[in-house]
Amino acid sequence: MKQSRITAILTVAGMLAAMWVLELLDSLVLRGALDQGFGLRAWNLDQPWTVLTAPFMHGNLEHLIGNSLPFLVLGCLVAFSGLGRFLLTTLIIIVVSGVGVWLFSSPFSITVGASGLVFGYFGYTVLRGIIERKTIDIVIMICVIIFYGTMIWGVLPQYPGVSWQAHLFGFLGGLLAAYLLPKRERARQLNQGYGGAQGGYYAP
Repeated sequence: MKQSRITAILTVAGMLAAMWVLELLDSLVLRGALDQGFGLRAWNLDQPWTVLTAPFMHGNLEHLIGNSLPFLVLGCLVAFSGLGRFLLTTLIIIVVSGVGVWLFSSPFSITVGASGLVFGYFGYTVLRGIIERKTIDIVIMICVIIFYGTMIWGVLPQYPGVSWQAHLFGFLGGLLAAYLLPKRERARQLNQGYGGAQGGYYAP
């Protein structure tokens, strides 16, 4: 489990590094072409895969700087659950946030940025503390609420050009992931109960 956590934390760092490489390339060389090509365009059926790529794009360096620290901190707190759970949580958040943005943003507007993931990780860590009822999860939940609790207001429409849709549906995606994924204790029991001749059972 320790190795899984370390790998998950390195994955978070790698994702953030990829965001920086892509944004520097887009800002300094491509002049926004990556945002146009890989951003999520609402109501457009031609590029459904941009649901997965849009969180790695940012409008400018200021946008990325604003997302970097909360993404790293909250992402690492989710990664404490292990690599499998982190990856599934991230996928659920990206899909729920992306679908919400696609449906409820202005037609053909482009949305980019990791804020949906940030709000999703926030929602996950808060609800997970309630579901797991383990000391470490409760401590994480309390710390997240103290340091990032004011984020919750970001799910409401406030500022032009800021996607409250990504915030709201990212947050809901995090809650959904926390609810759907099994408790860690139950996951370990399943893993022990179904291992062996059938090749093992993996519960993230």
